[in-house]
Amino acid sequence: MAFEELLAEYEARRQKALAMGGPEKLARRKAEGLLNARERIDYLVDKDSFIESGLFSTSAVYEKDREKTPADGKIAGYARIHGREIAVISNDFTVMGASSSATNGKKIAQMKRVATQRGLPIVFLGESSGARMPDTMGSRGMGSMLGNDPTQYQRMRETPWAGAVLGYCYGSSTWYTGFSDFSVMRKGAIMAVSSPRLAELAIKEKVDPEEIGGWRLHAETTGLIDMVVDTDEEALDAIKTFLSYMPSHCNEAPPEYPVTPGSGEGMDKILDILPPTRTQVYDVRKIIRTIVDRDSYFEIKARFGKVAVTALARLDGKTVGIIANNPLFKGGALDTDACEKITGFIVLCDSFNIPIIMLVDTPGFIIGADAERKRAPGKIMNFMGALSLVTVPKISVVLRKSYGQAYLNMGGGRNSDEMAVWPTAEISFMDPNFAVTIVHGLEPGDPGFEDALAQMQRDSNVWDIASIYAAQSVIRPQDTRDYLIRMLQVHRLRLTNGVGQHLMRTWPTTY
Repeated sequence: MAFEELLAEYEARRQKALAMGGPEKLARRKAEGLLNARERIDYLVDKDSFIESGLFSTSAVYEKDREKTPADGKIAGYARIHGREIAVISNDFTVMGASSSATNGKKIAQMKRVATQRGLPIVFLGESSGARMPDTMGSRGMGSMLGNDPTQYQRMRETPWAGAVLGYCYGSSTWYTGFSDFSVMRKGAIMAVSSPRLAELAIKEKVDPEEIGGWRLHAETTGLIDMVVDTDEEALDAIKTFLSYMPSHCNEAPPEYPVTPGSGEGMDKILDILPPTRTQVYDVRKIIRTIVDRDSYFEIKARFGKVAVTALARLDGKTVGIIANNPLFKGGALDTDACEKITGFIVLCDSFNIPIIMLVDTPGFIIGADAERKRAPGKIMNFMGALSLVTVPKISVVLRKSYGQAYLNMGGGRNSDEMAVWPTAEISFMDPNFAVTIVHGLEPGDPGFEDALAQMQRDSNVWDIASIYAAQSVIRPQDTRDYLIRMLQVHRLRLTNGVGQHLMRTWPTTY
């Protein structure tokens, strides 16, 4: 065959692969306001940086399927985001519902292998109908299609993973979202183990897709989704922002950025945010935004475990992880959802060399029958266990209340490298009102109650804990930003170029 004919065949095959599921299917998506799989990649990555792997791949199982499976339903390759290399997999729902097959499974494995060996973040753009039928049916199909890669479900956190739920996500799209360090979901998308149709067949009743896998379920109840957005573009923007805080791989420090002009300007008025009495509520996010670099606040799981805030941010241009109690919800008392949320965030920060800052204002853990049914002791100890394994710098600042076991979980004692307290802080085993009843048997209104309470409150002040050097510093609230920047300079992991030991690299991503 002449070179001209070979090149003509190449171009014809290339155009067929790039056409995905055909103009009618693509037009329907466009009419619905949805990006197609290739448009998603184009929007996500730097212009002209995408180099595809497996453009000419097709189904390897049935001859009749080869002509209708361009790129075999999953588009994979390498690209750059803000100049840094990544690996990306974008599911093409217009080709057999982006169902998982023998061929496209090899593409995913290649992306994971290269990303791990070369230190590239991975982005999964999810929209998939699950396993391809009838390819996986029968023992031969199961034996040839599933379980042949022993590392398929191994997560060692060598590089950051980000996932987006951008349509119907069943099977592998769900699994890789669950595996990701950051997951974002577009409203209207669905993420579940299997489709509503299959669920209806199994349980013999009508299933509402939103109930088994909608955004409210996963953002507010399961906590499997870190952020909810309205459009594909917003989801892709969120991934780009998340990766901007992350190193490319676990053996380097996170990137640094210029300090945003105006950062720290509100510090002189930070006490105006804190109510004068410890029983009044306030939104700790206002304090966080005041302390960190302007416009650098990026909250994770904002709708889940609201009594705690977990957020990435920058201080002096450097990535930090913020864990804070939020008295706006349940007075800041820690529940099991918050414990799970904080534990996962601790693992993320330690795995990718991000120093942790804890801002403390909590009356303790929520107690009672419901908390016990939700396995509170186990969740509290998971939280504590993760904190004890942290090898990045961790600095705790007590703003107001820090009581009981939560004092330890939020960095009290030697559970942080430095513990500072504001003069407004109160530290004790429990709320002084309760302590008077437990210790003295007095109830409010009883003779002697007020005197005993006053003594308990005096004993909870910051000066006693500072006098025995259990708190390393008492700082003015206005100096908190400067204090944290300076302490992070002191505690920088300079002997290892900012890299921790990653003792939690195999910690489950969901639990």
